[in-house]
Amino acid sequence: MKKIIHSLPFRLLAGVIIGILLGLLFGRYPEASVSAAFMNVIVSLKQILGEIINFCVPLIVIGFIAPSITTLGKSASRMLGVALLIAYVSSIGAALFSMSAGYVLIPRLSIVSAAEGLRALPEAVFQLEISPIMSVMSALVFSILIGLGVTWTNSSRTAELLDEFQKIILQVVTRVIIPILPVFIACTFCGLAYEGTITQQLPVFLKVIIIVMIGHYIWMTLLYFLAGIYSGKNPLEVVKHYGPAYITAVGTMSSAATLAVALRCAKKSTVLREDMVNFGIPLFANIHLCGSVLTEVFFVMTVSQILYGSIPSIGTMVLFCLLLGVFAIGAPGVPGGTVMASLGLITGVLLFDATGTALMLTIFALQDSFGTACNVTGDGALTLILTGYADKHHIEA
Repeated sequence: MKKIIHSLPFRLLAGVIIGILLGLLFGRYPEASVSAAFMNVIVSLKQILGEIINFCVPLIVIGFIAPSITTLGKSASRMLGVALLIAYVSSIGAALFSMSAGYVLIPRLSIVSAAEGLRALPEAVFQLEISPIMSVMSALVFSILIGLGVTWTNSSRTAELLDEFQKIILQVVTRVIIPILPVFIACTFCGLAYEGTITQQLPVFLKVIIIVMIGHYIWMTLLYFLAGIYSGKNPLEVVKHYGPAYITAVGTMSSAATLAVALRCAKKSTVLREDMVNFGIPLFANIHLCGSVLTEVFFVMTVSQILYGSIPSIGTMVLFCLLLGVFAIGAPGVPGGTVMASLGLITGVLLFDATGTALMLTIFALQDSFGTACNVTGDGALTLILTGYADKHHIEA
């Protein structure tokens, strides 16, 4: 029980509930002086915490993308290249699939823009501006160039420095970002409840979560179908063993924590080569995030429709999907998952404000367990593709 209480999803959920209750309470008496004073404090606190989170976004990008590139470069091999390619294609394919579904389904969800018929929030008591050291896109380009440069020059000192920087940023995320997230979420949902957004859009969020979970099963089915065709082996001989891994992923919400169970499940399959299991399953646990990517894409489109009255343009969403596949490589090392690692894309490409970012963090975290389960189960399909590739090209164990 203590472990559950201290978990991030529980704290986020508690923040959501407390924020909504306070927002509804003070929203009933908006003319009262105590309501105005309380909401002034909430708006100010949300602004300050949002500035701190936004300041850390470029640091998170650099801290996780650059070391990931250098690590992959050191281990470069033929099979690694193939594994990276199919993992990236799977993630991008899931993102584009989710985007297409979003353009078809979201307009049919009868979403009313949050700007219509809402109560205005009081002004902040004061605002504290904390500007990031660089823009998000600058941080992404910097990370890619530095990572590739270290790989090309075999600069071990810089690689070690990047690894140390990653550990530092991980501690910043763990000790600063994660602890303030529940408070930031509570302030955000307090404001949304005070305005009236929550009571308007709660049925929509429930529908969206169900749609996303159906999307997970469709994508896993497609992955195993394609893996079976390419490898010439029965994909059911893989997926039938993955029940324990799926359930474990739902409970842990972590590919890393599920790795031991996933390896055990994959090794029970008679159609997977043992060397490909030992190589592929641990690797894909860190770079293959099809379920999380699928979830995030559909959610950002829904949140954009709710808060800003429209879905981002196709060009913007395609760019977001392509870059999200790159950001996802470093995501497992960041507490909070894919959405935490891609905060820069959400704010830099989609131009979400603090409210949109907080809403994304919350609804993503509350169902992230199913996205993780989709990631883990999908790893078995990609390992089947690796097995087929090794057999077709006569690669010895």
